[in-house]
Amino acid sequence: MTSNPLRKAISDAWLADEEKLADSLIARARLSSAERTATESLATDLVRRIRESRDRRSAVDAFTQEYALSSEEGVVLMCLAESLLRVPDAATADKLIRDKISDGDWGSHLNRSNSLFVNASTWALMLSGRVVTLDESAKKDFTGIWKRLVARSGEPVIRQAITYAMRILGKQFVLGRTIGEALRNARPRVEQGYRFSFDMLGEAAYTMADADRYYESYRQALAAIAADRPNKQTSIFERPSISVKLSALHPRYEWIKHARIMTELLPKLVTLAAQAREANLAFTVDAEESERLDLMLDVFEALGEAAPLRGWNGLGLAVQAYQKRALPVIAWLCDLAKRQSRRIPVRLVKGAYWDTEIKRAQEQGLLEYPVFTRKVATDTSYLAAARTMLAQRDVLYPQFATHNAHTLSAIQVFAGDSSDFEFQRLHGMGETLYELYRESRGANQPGPAIRIYAPVGTHEDLLAYLVRRLLENGANTSFVNRLADDDAPISEIVADPVEQLEHSQPRRSTRIPKPADMLPDRKNSAGFVWSDPEVSTPMLASMDAALSKPHRAAALIGGKPRTGPPRIILDPSDRRRVVGEVVEATPADALDALASAHRAQEGWDRLGGDGRAKILERAADLFEADSARLMALAVREGGKTLPNALGEVRETVDYLRYYASRARALFEEPVKLPGPTGEENELSLHGRGVFACISPWNFPLAIFTGQVAGALAAGNAVLAKPAEPTPLIAAAAVELLYRAGVPPDVLHFIPGRGSKLGGAIFPDPRLAGVALTGSTEAAWAINRSLAAREGPLGQIVAETGGMNAMIVDSTALPEQVTRDVIASAFDSAGQRCSALRVLFLQEDAADRMLELILGAMDEIKLGDPYLLETDVGPVIDEPSRDGLESHAVRMTREAKLLRKLALGPEHEHGVFFAPHVFEIGSIDVLKREVFGPILHVIRYSGDRLGEVCAAINATGYGLTLGVHSRIEQTAEFVRKHVHAGNTYVNRN
Repeated sequence: MTSNPLRKAISDAWLADEEKLADSLIARARLSSAERTATESLATDLVRRIRESRDRRSAVDAFTQEYALSSEEGVVLMCLAESLLRVPDAATADKLIRDKISDGDWGSHLNRSNSLFVNASTWALMLSGRVVTLDESAKKDFTGIWKRLVARSGEPVIRQAITYAMRILGKQFVLGRTIGEALRNARPRVEQGYRFSFDMLGEAAYTMADADRYYESYRQALAAIAADRPNKQTSIFERPSISVKLSALHPRYEWIKHARIMTELLPKLVTLAAQAREANLAFTVDAEESERLDLMLDVFEALGEAAPLRGWNGLGLAVQAYQKRALPVIAWLCDLAKRQSRRIPVRLVKGAYWDTEIKRAQEQGLLEYPVFTRKVATDTSYLAAARTMLAQRDVLYPQFATHNAHTLSAIQVFAGDSSDFEFQRLHGMGETLYELYRESRGANQPGPAIRIYAPVGTHEDLLAYLVRRLLENGANTSFVNRLADDDAPISEIVADPVEQLEHSQPRRSTRIPKPADMLPDRKNSAGFVWSDPEVSTPMLASMDAALSKPHRAAALIGGKPRTGPPRIILDPSDRRRVVGEVVEATPADALDALASAHRAQEGWDRLGGDGRAKILERAADLFEADSARLMALAVREGGKTLPNALGEVRETVDYLRYYASRARALFEEPVKLPGPTGEENELSLHGRGVFACISPWNFPLAIFTGQVAGALAAGNAVLAKPAEPTPLIAAAAVELLYRAGVPPDVLHFIPGRGSKLGGAIFPDPRLAGVALTGSTEAAWAINRSLAAREGPLGQIVAETGGMNAMIVDSTALPEQVTRDVIASAFDSAGQRCSALRVLFLQEDAADRMLELILGAMDEIKLGDPYLLETDVGPVIDEPSRDGLESHAVRMTREAKLLRKLALGPEHEHGVFFAPHVFEIGSIDVLKREVFGPILHVIRYSGDRLGEVCAAINATGYGLTLGVHSRIEQTAEFVRKHVHAGNTYVNRN
């Protein structure tokens, strides 16, 4: 943790209570009566004149107003813009166009806009839209219709029309494909008095090669700008600037790689910024996702302290007003400016990742959201930050990025006659607003400067940026979009957001529940982010304390431990480290447990669904409270990385609450059934008896507890057998279940060898059934054993592994595929039942996909899972490693090895197996699932998707299936033709 109170204030604000924070922001942003009158007067005048000057709108303003994201066509255009220009093969491009355009009502947009650009694009879209929406029979016989149209006009003509429409759209957003072209295109605006900030387009780098390419583009851009604008005597704030996206300059720009960033990225940034300083060009670090903020602040502070940059006023930072941390960050920047004796340019933006921030917070089970849930709260935050920045102009140079007339007007009113700040707008957007604003100032009052944020790059680099702009400005709540709605009164468009927020009760949006409350029938499990040092540092200290002494477990029969010779449990990441010891159950112990459980089951069943649910809910709370100990055991006993350990605890808590809700819904009251003569007919559910719950080592807490919780919720008594490598964390789970109120004679803990214990209890008719997560072979053996006995038929509920595959076509976004493949194949050392084993890549895009996947794989760190920087830990034990090594030897001989990570001296005392990627000719090369970090790649032709599906089915089993495609018909085809337990589309 940091000792700097200003940094602690930033951390405290990350997930601050939105109600309390909104109140404080209202007080800081509230406009006085005079300010409100002046702001509304200027904003009203600007909006009225913009509406009267629609022919002066930029092409993109017109386009986003015509095709709002509230329309089906707007969504289709966003999908096309993201995908079409990347598709390398014509056949898939045609399929994508048919899929996205066929249902659009493009004719309704024709000639509705005065913009030639909008109408030209609409005609191009209609060309394809008319082709595929002739009538229902044409849809059914599309191939025949398509062939006749091709004979008449040529299929490439139609495809080129759509592509051209997308290229027109893209061109409006970039100032130039190269920095030289951008500088030439900027000159007319420069002569009019505009300033420029150049942004070399590029998304987050996934490989070091991509990062090096982006670095070179920044270096060349700085040289080109310096040559084009050689005047070094002008104030740095009047000079051009360059915006730098740090995630584009390092493939692992994330908090857990803090040490790498400070040793690998920081020196390169210093070199770039020093080049900018030499040319008297400002250098702005762009804002990104909230989880990167702490790392960005550390990098920014270190940059300012580097010898070549000390005292330089050109080093700036972007701050996002939609983050709750905006004001504390500005306070920290003011202090930093004083400590580093410089004036810091601060670009205040509203933020471009809002939907991502909301979704991630829900997935992570955070206490709150890092961003505001009401737009008026973001606008209020922006105004409060603007007031603060204008009041601190001795140490900050304010740069206000906005396309909102009210925001612009309020800032102008706050600033008074001063012009010691600047406004910023995006190239291609907000042109009319700022031209009219400049006119409103008059010739004798030039006012603050206006800087144009100008993207530079190819159409392919533009796509992700373009989607963000469409999301921001095509949303029906955006200023740009509302401006176009003639039904929206000007008074509403220029309404004071501070006043609106003050009248909002509650302050937060009622449509976006907190992450804990997002599930309809139960509380979501609580999580946190390791990238917040104020949270992660004390958590790691608690985990250290939990591991300070060895753990001991023993078989528990009726809650009482059995005695016997202990077995030592060693850490799989370092076999010299003792984690604890376990006294295993004997066959006699297992039979004693079965007898006790059989006697107790009826009373447990009579407790009812609600009674059992309350116990399981108490258990969930206890598991969350004891998460540090449970995570420590998951890491040291199970070899889980820290993020996986947190996921393990959260999944366990979710299981407990889910089964509690099911117990209450299904087992509390009987269901009344209709009868023909008025008699009472009821259906009630009850436990079957005693279940043996047999769990695996790869989810030693979640699956162990989940199976037990499911059986208990249904009214059964349980014999809980953990996997042999991981009894300590299972014993901790049983202890917590006892503390929650599960009777010891209902739940018994029998660690030990499965064959010995199963041999004792499976033939016994008092055992009602078995719940198993494990190998298919184990399920077969248990099923045969239960079937062989006399008496009541035993039940088996089993989840086994399978030949999990992912199918990727050429419309898929390579960066997203890369992220998902790396996580699916190598996270948890590939030791998940749902891990990716076989990756099918459409051959048209396979080379680029593999370039990214293999490059990203090179950035994986294999090592001690207790270190936050580790990505992949050990496999569970020596037999597992031996099997993987044997398979790798065979594949090296029979297939093509594409990549194999290296093991070093630091791995010699652990059970490590390096991730491998092999290219194989067909899936039938694999005779069974390989349970570890080995990925097999197969190329396929786009016209043979049916054969791919058949080949997957021929393996006989598959737990999970992945599909990456922007074509819904493709995803639906795969869903229908592959027999898999679960199908995931465009995700890992």
